[in-house]
Amino acid sequence: MIGSLVATAFWAMVPAYVPNNAAVLAGGGRPIDGGREWRGARLLGDGKTWRGTAVGTLVGVVLAVALNAVNGPASAALGVDLPTFALPAAVALAFGAMCGDIGASFLKRRSGRERGAAFPGLDQLDFVAGALLAVFVVDTDWALATFTPSVLVVVLAMTPVLHVVTNVGAYLLGLKNEPW
Repeated sequence: MIGSLVATAFWAMVPAYVPNNAAVLAGGGRPIDGGREWRGARLLGDGKTWRGTAVGTLVGVVLAVALNAVNGPASAALGVDLPTFALPAAVALAFGAMCGDIGASFLKRRSGRERGAAFPGLDQLDFVAGALLAVFVVDTDWALATFTPSVLVVVLAMTPVLHVVTNVGAYLLGLKNEPW
């Protein structure tokens, strides 16, 4: 039971887990906020770019399509009925994850934190909140069928762990300037 919940939760969140990492690799480009400030601080900062948002969203959607292509064999191998992604759900998960991260950047600037500064809790769940909000709004039926209360609990429990592990890995590989 626990194994199938973890497999389902991870599978369903892959299109939301990967976009922010892809955005980091795409890097650069015009900042979304155009350098504008509000109350003496940048709205978002140089780390939130149009290119990163577009690339992150595209990568998340492509991953959902790829997961659909291997769903049958993966479900059989794991002994779990893994969800397939409707296109609106895939777009909502990927773009919602990007928007959640952008919203967190806005909150960080408002709290006086600089780019890259840690904000425990928010850093680990911002993109999850954005992805889940977007998918429940855009494709409610798919979201309700996929993100049962048990799956949501697993997502909320495993995401901070995965977030820390991937960020430390990216830091050790020189892809990030800080390990959080």
